[in-house]
This record gives sequence, C-alpha cells and structure tokens, in this order.
Amino acid sequence: MKRALFSLYYKEGCDTLAKFLVEQGYEILSTGGTYRYLKEKNIPVTEVSSITGFPEILDGRVKTLHPIIHGGILAMRDNPSHQAQLQSHHILPIDFVVVNLYPFEETIQKEGVSLQEIIEQIDIGGVALIRAAAKNYHDVCIIVDNEDIPSLIEEIQKTGSLSLETRSILAAKAFSHTAYYDSMISTYFQRMVGMKFPKEMGIPLYKVSSLRYGENPHQEAALYRSYRDTSISTLNADILWGKEMSYNNYLDADGCLDIVREFASDEPFAVIIKHTNPCGASYGRTLREAFEKARATDPVSAFGGIIGVNKTMDEETAQAIVETFFEIVIAPDYTEKALAILQSKKNLRILKLKGTTWEKQGLSYRRIEGGMLVQEWDQIGMSKEKWEVVTLKKPTSEQEKDLRFAWKIAKHVKSNAIVYVKDGQVIGVGAGQMSRVDSARIALEKASAVGLDVRGSVMASDAFFPFRDTVDTAARDGIVAIVQPGGSVRDQESIDAANEHGIAMVFTGVRHFKH
Repeated sequence: MKRALFSLYYKEGCDTLAKFLVEQGYEILSTGGTYRYLKEKNIPVTEVSSITGFPEILDGRVKTLHPIIHGGILAMRDNPSHQAQLQSHHILPIDFVVVNLYPFEETIQKEGVSLQEIIEQIDIGGVALIRAAAKNYHDVCIIVDNEDIPSLIEEIQKTGSLSLETRSILAAKAFSHTAYYDSMISTYFQRMVGMKFPKEMGIPLYKVSSLRYGENPHQEAALYRSYRDTSISTLNADILWGKEMSYNNYLDADGCLDIVREFASDEPFAVIIKHTNPCGASYGRTLREAFEKARATDPVSAFGGIIGVNKTMDEETAQAIVETFFEIVIAPDYTEKALAILQSKKNLRILKLKGTTWEKQGLSYRRIEGGMLVQEWDQIGMSKEKWEVVTLKKPTSEQEKDLRFAWKIAKHVKSNAIVYVKDGQVIGVGAGQMSRVDSARIALEKASAVGLDVRGSVMASDAFFPFRDTVDTAARDGIVAIVQPGGSVRDQESIDAANEHGIAMVFTGVRHFKH
C-alpha cells in the first residue's frame, strides 16, 4: 500500500485529494488539525503518532520530526541500501507529501500581535517535510499549493501516475515556497533588530500577476510584491477603473507617487509624469488650478502621461482631466461625481491610494547583471538638510517657497537635473543630460516652446555645479535664485558668479542624484 502524508494549515480542497488517493489505494497519514479535518470529512486517516510511536509534544512544535517519517520520504526507491535500511527499521515509504505552512506572513500584518504569537507561526516541521520531499522528487510528489490539486488528479486519472516532469515542477514550486517563507521571516527579524545590510540576504517576492509584456513587447514580465509593507504604494492602491496595468505603467505610477509623497500634506498639488520624469507640476488655490498649471508646463508631453494629486479628486478637476488623454490618475480619494466623470474614459486607469504611512519602508533594490545594488530610499526630509544662503543676496520669502518646491521636484528628475519654478509652478525641466548646462538649456527651451517666461524663476539642481557656467546660463535666462547641494572644489566660483549676477544661492548640503 502506498502512503500519503497530509499536514496543512490551509486545508480547503485537501479532502478532495485525500479521498481520491484513498480510492487509488493510498493510506493517508496526518497530524493535528489536518487529521481532525479529514476525519470529519469521513476520510480514512491514520494519525502520525500511531506510526512513530511518539506523541505530538511541545504544544505541537514537534509532530513529524521523526526518522520513521523522514526516512519514508527521503529513501531512494532504486537504492538497495536505502531499501534495506527501511526494512531493517520497519519504515514504510511515503509517496505523496501534501503540506503548507503556518501563516507567518498573515500574522505579522495583524494589529496588536505579540512577538511570541509571531514566533509560534514560524513553521519547522512543515518546512522540513517540504524540503525532504522536494529533494527526493524523483520518487516522491510534493504539493504545497492546493490550487494544483485538480490538475494532479486529472493527470493521475489519465496516466495512472504523475510524470517525472510534473514532479520536477512541483519540486521547484516547493523550494520556491520555502525560500519565500524563510526570506519573509529573515526580513522580519532583520528589521526588528535594525540589521540593514546583512551578510546574507533573501528578498521575499510573491507573484501578484503576469504582465502582457515588459518595457518592450518582446520581453516577458510579471509583477511581484516584495514585503507586505503597509506604506502607501501602487501595489497597495485600489484600481477602481481601467484595464490591466502594464510594466511601464507601474514604473511611471511609482515615480508619480514618489513626487506626490513629497507634497502629501501641502496645499493642492498636481504632477504629470512621462517616462518616470515630471513634465509638469504645480500648486494651486484649487486642485483644478494645480492640474491645469501642471499641464500647461508641457502639454505635448503631458498627452498619455500619468497624473498624481495630493487631495481628493473633485468634479471640476476630473472634468479638466478628461479633456486630454491620460493613462493613469492617482489620488488619495475621489468624489462620486469625479469618479463617474473619469470612468467615461474607458482606457483610463484610476488608482485610489491606500496605506497607513507615506514613508517608504524597507530598502531599495536594483538589479544589475550578476548581482543587486541595495540602498536606503532617498527620503531624507528638508528638516535634516542644512539650508545655507551662501551669496550676498538672500532669497525673498516667495522665492524661498519656490526654491523648496523646485528642490522637491528636482529630487525626482533623472540626473543631471535642472528644474525652473515660478509662483509654485514648474516652468521648465531638463532631465538626464550628460552636461548640467545642457539640462539648463533644455529646461529653457521646453518653457519657451509653450510660451512660459523663465525670467523671475528659481532654479534647482540635483547636484553641485562643477563650474560656474550653469550659473552664468541661469543669469542669462533671468533666474533670480538657485538651490543646489554645494560640495564642489569650485563652489566659490559659482558663488562669485551668483554675486556678480545678483542671484541668491542656497546650499542644502545634500545631493539627490536619480540614475
């Protein structure tokens, strides 16, 4: 008689497989709650303790950790020595292992849960069973996902057994399952003790959905969730309307949300993103005014872009938005009328932000060939920066407000970044150029192309000026104040240039490269 071992936290559907295996001549072994569940379903089942001759102990911490169980799973069927040892120790092979694990991930999401409760959801025996069965996949079938049960039953009905290919696939799923589970636990403990960059790191990734393709149609892609953080994010957002999000949609939406995060508690604010860079952003007395001023910065680039706002979307703003084609709208909430107006655009994706904190959690990961770059998120607040006026002329209070606005935007523009702002509105953006002077030139050209006057604007630069040429360019364009990190060996040349042109300049002491 063949044997199958069942030990599951999530039991739904397992009785279907157990009943089927009994009909195929299997003896079902089980433990604890799974044993009781199958008994209630009137399925013949043998308790593991009656096989091992040893009871469950330590409040269920030890149930299946026994040589009779693991010997039955790990013994190679075509190895005479293994078979002789099984016979010598009166161990019978186990051919099917059906296991899933304690709900560690769900437990850490609960409010008010104690550390002891969390620790008790760290599965030991289940992980050992899965790894043992997956290691011996040539002879043993391991099932960790109850959703696989119908297809496995169908295959056995058709062919009388499971193919080696199927068992190989199940083993791969099993090892992925335990790797994810262990990385979830290790990440939790690393955060608990403040260990940012451990010597060894597992990143928990759980597939949310397949995507139609990646950045380009010839690239396959999928969306994965890393750690179940409660921060406001695109992954935590509710998609209220529209077709599936694409790979590029998620990238742009994430960049858009990063900027909205900077202005979460400010006056009405809107930003428009195109290819991860802001092509327009503005404050407004109303949300509609903020949006219309953001769109006016670069209406050509705004077409097909992504909009983010920091206040509840209202009817007036929604009406202005649907006048132009946009891919995505992101807002903390929507009035009923605003939502109805936006839903008139069938291809518009509507995201409602959700989460408990605006602060980004965890670490930033960036894949490179052969490895991973890991860093903290760039979310240092202005209160921790050392803003210092380094010129003879000081910015006015209005200019200082624009400087702080421009500085927040520049932080999210691809380096080298130059941003012009006037009266709480982005006037021009120069992004991703090899020369900072070229970025300043492009910012001017973008503004001039739509009839926006740069004169009287402030300038933000994400990094220091290596030469005075950018200050000279700013003066020629009519810039009245500049904010930059400082830190160049030629800082004094830039300061002297600003003094010559009567421009106020502020150093922040912090750089915000975005590569």
